[in-house]
Formats: sequence, structure tokens, C-alpha cells
Amino acid sequence: MSPNLICSSSESSSTKSWVVHGIFAGAAIAVAIGARTYLGGSKKIRSRVVGIIPARFASSRFQGKPLVNILGKPMIQRTWERSKLAVTLDHLVVATDDEKIAECCRGFGADVIMTSESCRNGTERCNEALQKLEKRYDIVVNIQGDEPLIEPEIIDGVVKALQAAPDAVFSTAVTSLKPEDAFDPNRVKCVVDNRGYAIYFSRGLIPFNKSGKVNPQFPYMLHLGIQSYDSKFLKIYPGLQPTPLQLEEDLEQLKVLENGYKMKVIKVEHEAHGVDTPEDVEKIESFMRENNLS
Repeated sequence: MSPNLICSSSESSSTKSWVVHGIFAGAAIAVAIGARTYLGGSKKIRSRVVGIIPARFASSRFQGKPLVNILGKPMIQRTWERSKLAVTLDHLVVATDDEKIAECCRGFGADVIMTSESCRNGTERCNEALQKLEKRYDIVVNIQGDEPLIEPEIIDGVVKALQAAPDAVFSTAVTSLKPEDAFDPNRVKCVVDNRGYAIYFSRGLIPFNKSGKVNPQFPYMLHLGIQSYDSKFLKIYPGLQPTPLQLEEDLEQLKVLENGYKMKVIKVEHEAHGVDTPEDVEKIESFMRENNLS
């Protein structure tokens, strides 16, 4: 099946919200050296929040993915409409380097910031967009455009997690991993410590036991693409050199961990439906029909 690329200006419709399951226990009690250096040691609550949806047309796995038709609306529009329901966001923008995407987004009422083609990933695109915004923000939420059923409660959850952890510069979300996704490299796995800080991310199954098989009793965690950053850290992120683990796994969040920064993780109940390949479109449309999601 070859998904159609469309642009629709139809009105948003509210769908059933999922409730954030909870934030991992553990309050921050000390400011890490790296965080102190770049955050100035301040424990002031990071209050002003902007959500940024990075979107590019070129993709090695799925050309034109943001404009793909999902039950009559482009995927980027569905992501925008869900994100607008988050109560912690003071502002929401789409950051793109493609005029077709920009024109589509303006058509359904989104604010758009044009960014350069040289951005190597969504984090760098968010940073460039942040510099072009007129107002200053304390937290930037990177909302992946390929999760069209993202729940606003998850956005609010990662924001609140970062606000509650002054020693962290980054926060993200995970959900339970389905056994059938255990060895899918497009489904990124995560492990955390007992205070809810990320230890590692991998495209492989982690932890990996001696049998080489999925342990049905173990609570494996699937990383959801949404992540939030302290805005001061986001400004220095592009200047950090690529790291070995980041390059080997092709996961940008590993550069944060390899450089010694703390990343807070929350666990949520969420039926993850990321769109990584054209085949995923049919799967997500079937799910939406079965659950009466328009």
C-alpha cells in the first residue's frame, strides 16, 4: 500500500485521553556538575514552555512522512491537534525546512518556523527554531510528528518531570513494550535506575538475558519519541561532539548520557503507534477505526 500525501484544513476533534500512569519515584536532591555549569545552579522552577514539532520531507525510510494521509488528515495535523490540548504549553510551533510542509501547516492554523536543511536531527531543529522565537522559554518539548495519537497528558508529564528534577536537563517518556516488538530496531528500548533516571537506550532488546529470548515476566520499556529539554542545555547540545554510542545505535539521546547529563524518565500507559514505515499507516488506521478515533 502506498500512502497518499495530503493537506487538510478540517477542524480538530477531541479523542479519548489516556491518563499518565505515573512518574518514577525519586526526588532530585543535588545538582549535577554539568547541570550546575550550564543552568547556573538555579533551582528556580522552569515555567515558560514551548512545544516544537520538527518535521522534514526528506527521509530515507519514508519520504514525505509528515504529509501522509491518515483517515483524511495529514499526520502532522493530527499531531498538532493532539498537542494543542496539553495544558503546560504556552506556545506550539512546527519547525520545518520544507515549504510544502510549511504551507500545509499554515493551512490548518499552525505557527511555522522555517529551519535549515543542515539540521542533523530533531533536537538540532528544535534548537534552531528556539533561537528564532521572539519570546524566551525555559523548557522546550520536542514532539515527534510521527506519533499522531500522542496524548496531551504525556506532554504535560514530561514537562512536569523536568520541572521537578533540577539536576536533569532532559526528560522523556516510556511505556510497556509489546513482546512482538522486542526485536524491532525501530522500537527503541530504555532502562532506568531506581530514581527514574535513564541509564541507556538501545535498538536492541535491553536488558538481554542469557537465553536470548524475551522474558515474559520482565517489564521491558519502550521509548516514546517525546522529550523535553532545559532551554539552556538545548543551546549547547549542537556543540557537543558525536559520541561512540550515539553513532553506533543512531540514537541522539545517548549523546546526552555519554556527556554525563541526567535524563528523567516517566512511565505512561499509552498504546504506542509511531509511524516509521509506509506499512505502519495501515496499522494505525485500523486501530483508529476499531477504537472510533476520527
